Amino acid sequence: MSAQKDRWVSSLVFLLFCAFSIPRSGSVGLQQELSPQHYFSGLEAGKASLAFFSPSVSPGAQPFLEQIESSAEALQDYGISVVKVNCPKEDVSRYCGKENALRKAFLFRGHRLIREFPTDALFDVNSIVANVLFALLFNEVKYVETLADLENAENVLKGKSDMVFAYVPATGTAEHRAVMEAAFVYGTIHQFVLTTEAALLKATSHDDPDVSSAWLSFCHCQRATDPAQPCRRTALGQPLTLLNIHRHLKLMGAPLVTEVAEDPEKVSTVHLQLGLPLVFILSQKETYEADRKTAEFVAWQLLGKAGVALLSRDLVDLNVLHRSNVALKTPDEGMPIQYLVLEDTDEVITLVEDKNKVKQIQEDEQQQEEEEEEDEDEKENNHQDIQDDQVVEAVSRDKKRELPLEQVLVLTEENFLSSLSEAARTVVLFYASWEAVSLAVLRSYAEVAAHLKGTPGVLLSRVNCWDWPSLCSQENVTQFPTIRIYKEGQQSVTYDGMWGTEELSSFILLSRVSCPLKLATMEEAEGYLRGEFPSELSSHHHTSLLGVFGTATSEARKAFEEAGNILSGHVRMGMYFEDDALALSRKYSVSPPALLLARSGGRSVEGIALSKHSVQDVVQMIRYELLDIFPEITVPNLPQYLQLRKPFLILFSAGGISQMESKEMLKVAKQRAQQAFVACWLNLKKTPVGHGILRKYFSTTPSLPVLLWVNFHAGGQVFKFPPELSITETNILSWLEKLQAGLEIPSSTLSEEDWKPPLPAYNFLQMMEPSVPELSPHPGDTPVPHPPKSPGGDTAGGDAATREEPSQESTAEEVGSPGRDLRGTAPRLAARDKQGKRHSEL
Repeated sequence: MSAQKDRWVSSLVFLLFCAFSIPRSGSVGLQQELSPQHYFSGLEAGKASLAFFSPSVSPGAQPFLEQIESSAEALQDYGISVVKVNCPKEDVSRYCGKENALRKAFLFRGHRLIREFPTDALFDVNSIVANVLFALLFNEVKYVETLADLENAENVLKGKSDMVFAYVPATGTAEHRAVMEAAFVYGTIHQFVLTTEAALLKATSHDDPDVSSAWLSFCHCQRATDPAQPCRRTALGQPLTLLNIHRHLKLMGAPLVTEVAEDPEKVSTVHLQLGLPLVFILSQKETYEADRKTAEFVAWQLLGKAGVALLSRDLVDLNVLHRSNVALKTPDEGMPIQYLVLEDTDEVITLVEDKNKVKQIQEDEQQQEEEEEEDEDEKENNHQDIQDDQVVEAVSRDKKRELPLEQVLVLTEENFLSSLSEAARTVVLFYASWEAVSLAVLRSYAEVAAHLKGTPGVLLSRVNCWDWPSLCSQENVTQFPTIRIYKEGQQSVTYDGMWGTEELSSFILLSRVSCPLKLATMEEAEGYLRGEFPSELSSHHHTSLLGVFGTATSEARKAFEEAGNILSGHVRMGMYFEDDALALSRKYSVSPPALLLARSGGRSVEGIALSKHSVQDVVQMIRYELLDIFPEITVPNLPQYLQLRKPFLILFSAGGISQMESKEMLKVAKQRAQQAFVACWLNLKKTPVGHGILRKYFSTTPSLPVLLWVNFHAGGQVFKFPPELSITETNILSWLEKLQAGLEIPSSTLSEEDWKPPLPAYNFLQMMEPSVPELSPHPGDTPVPHPPKSPGGDTAGGDAATREEPSQESTAEEVGSPGRDLRGTAPRLAARDKQGKRHSEL
């Protein structure tokens, strides 16, 4: 109920802000030229109206009338109408007949008079709105004059609800108006109390307050358990405006301490959303109670200035020194979290309140990033937001170029279903004509249409979801662009690969053939392995995968068929389960159930036993076996090798690698112990992003070729193969043994920065993965083995060189006064390490 109420309040305040900012012409909210009879006959029960009675000609009332007209727009937002009533000369009624009545404004609710206002008290828009709302909220906003009155109001609220106490030097001011407008919105949640007594302000403040300035404080009476103790108060440290009051009340309504059990980079609280920092107190199970008290103490000190969260090391794997006890997350986009070693809570408070200190940390980080980014190419590859801007720029630059879309059928709500049945395979691109990525993909799609022109059984089409939103909603299209292939107008497969012309064409062609393709004779099976069958794929070079099953392997065959449905369009799969299947498998030294893998047009066929029969295991096995033994790393294939979560032994080359280097690296790849790492190479001419990668590893690009060991998943350490040694199998294996023994020093260590897209809609890698199960790093008995310890003594679970185990002294040491020592996970190590005390980033 509380969350629902908060959402209602936030929505109402937002609507009020929007209403105030909408320009209006003239006196749109003022009803003029009404007679007394017309005005009183039109009054509605429960509706408030402010009326000013005046003769038809009254020059003296003109200044007041101008202010009334201006206030009509603001009061109308609160459901209060403002009316000017023209009094005929012969009218001798109460409101028109008396001279003094003509110098007043009258506030009615229905036909009941609420209050009379002298016109000299309504001197501008602020005073009119403030006084009118004050009169209408008379029962909701308490006015107090003495300290006893204030204490009585607090005592009534203790343990029940909170109070907002405001002081304004005089009623009718802009600050008074802001308080009343806030009370109009939040009055059902908090008790508002108002005073204009300077003596009361001085009695409630420890310092000597400036009685000429308005002041507001949030009183936490709901938390007050001791009737003898006053409510704790948090003052608003900003000018009294409606926006600042709303912001302050939102902060006061947030949890005092948030307990976090996830990556702090992903944590978002109301404090960050409102532009305030978030302080993490790092905790562990042994010291949880002390850390909780420390976090609460810090939170009270920083209330309204920063948020505080309790981050459990036991639930979140943090790759930082164990003595780090505080982390600071600023609201600035792109700024990494600062992990610090602080001695007491005073340093935490100083860190937040001293803006220059936070700014200095941010400037140091920014300067470091700028030094590492030496050219525009690197910026393209390291900053998703710049890349996205370039997509928009490229589309905008070529917007006048007409796309050759003659081969692409335009689908609408009227012809969608009928068009799906016209071809065996109908490819549909769902896109939005206003969205840059959609338009960029549309260009690739046009090239695919030209490339596949005349291909039998394939129809390429498109749906503009901007024009046909109901159709896209009906097809459950939730992101743009989306490509689906419909088989005979029924079953559909969603494309989740790269958006390039070659990748799209390959997916469409593979989708034409059943997956897996059932082969009827031994001749068909042999031709399939040679790449000659089926005929529609004979001109395309894909690795062929053939499942061979005997009569007693129905479970494995069923799993293989379901795996084919999952991998349709991505893999060329066939299956053979005739009576002579045993003879076919024995030819390649395996027994059914088995996989036959034919690379390079069937010149070499590898037999692999199919030991696992679950669909997930079969999918993982197929995806793993299709990976090259010594692949060239490119932008499209990098994600599937990263999914293995293994270290990379990668050779960077200025072009193609020599035959000798390829031969020696292939030997290493084939002899790798239990395939514990990925041996690969990268061509800097073909994949120029490699230049930026090397500059990330080293300050300058080293001489090429260069062989590196990189462990992305455990410590991020980069080791460089000695340049004086030749790249041979013997030298490489000897060097790897030294790495395993921890005898080599890393050349550099990768940053812990989480490279993520600026918006969920830009997470293209995630879009590519959903329909194909990921390759698990630990799939039990599948061909993917458990990776051993990384060279240097690291394990897949973390970096032992940067993780210090807590000593018995630290866990056994009693925690002192909570709220002063930051002992939870760092027992006064900062006192012995002054460098850590100076907030050095770990």
